[in-house]
Amino acid sequence: MLRRKPTRLELKIDDTDEFERVKKELEARKRQREEAGSGAAAAGASVIGGDLMGGGASASSTAASRAELINERIGYKPHPKPATLPTLFGSLQF
Repeated sequence: MLRRKPTRLELKIDDTDEFERVKKELEARKRQREEAGSGAAAAGASVIGGDLMGGGASASSTAASRAELINERIGYKPHPKPATLPTLFGSLQF
């Protein structure tokens, strides 16, 4: 195996400017989510019991859909084959 010299990466001013811009956008989105979350929590304080029950169901449904997406992406089909004699032993002739 041939070994080559390490590649030198140069950081330019444009790169740092773009990084700062993206960082500010992400921070702004995070603040908006926090403000929306705190506003929704204050408005829905009287329905906390219903939110907890509904939140559990939606969390499990998103986990199931996430698992389905992953299975589809990797090509896994979790459908079991029927356990009949021909599938277990093939087509053996006696």
